[in-house]
Amino acid sequence: MSRNYQVNTQQTLDTINQLLDEGVQKISAIIRHSDRTYSDDPVMEPFQGLTENGKGYAYDFGTQLRADHPPKLYSSLMGRCVETAYLIDKGFTKQHAIAPEHNCMDHTLFAYYIKDFVKALGIVSKIGTHPFLRAWFNKELDEGIMQDPIETTDRICQFMIEKTRQLENSKVGICVSHDWNIFPLKEFKLGLPHEDYGDIGYLDGAVFFEKDNQFFITSYQAKEPVLL
Repeated sequence: MSRNYQVNTQQTLDTINQLLDEGVQKISAIIRHSDRTYSDDPVMEPFQGLTENGKGYAYDFGTQLRADHPPKLYSSLMGRCVETAYLIDKGFTKQHAIAPEHNCMDHTLFAYYIKDFVKALGIVSKIGTHPFLRAWFNKELDEGIMQDPIETTDRICQFMIEKTRQLENSKVGICVSHDWNIFPLKEFKLGLPHEDYGDIGYLDGAVFFEKDNQFFITSYQAKEPVLL
C-alpha cells in the first residue's frame, strides 16, 4: 500500500541554504521522514519503514547538505524517522567523507500528543485526516484523545529553540519527525493552515534559526520569518 505525497527535499534545502548565505549561524529544521510504506492494519502503523524510493530520497538529502555545515541529527523514536536520519547521515558521509555525530532519538519528535491511538485512528478513519486536524486545532477533541494543540505547539517550539541554541556554529540541526508534529507549527506559528497550504511532503517541514539573539521560524511557504 502506498500514498502519494510530494517530496520536498529541495524546498527544505533551499530554505536552509538561503539562511546560511545570509550569514545565519544557528539553524535547525524539523522535517517529515522520507517516503514510507503503509498498512491497512492500524496495529502495524509503528512498524512501517521507508520504501526503496524513500531510502534514496533520504540518502540524497544527506549528500546535498553542505560539507562545511554538517548535520546534527535528531529523530522521533519511530523506525521510519530513525531510518531517515541514518540515511541522511550515510549520504552526507559518503559525499563529503565526514562522519556526523550519531543520531539522538527524542520523545518530543514522536507523536507523544496522541493520548489514545486507537480512538484517534478510529476518528481519522471515519472523517479523514484534514477534518481530524481541524477538530484538534479547534479544541473539539477530548484531551483524553489528543493533547491541547497550543501546548503541543509550544513544546515542539521550545524543543527546536533549545536544539538550535545548543548548536555549534558550523552545524545545522536536522530533526526528523512526523507531519502531525509540523502541522501545528504551520497552523499556530506560521499562519499556514493545511486547508490552504496542503499536506506536508516528505522531507518537508519548518526551519528555526537564531539571529541577533532572537529566534525565528520559517518555511518555503512563509512570506517572512516569524519571531518566536
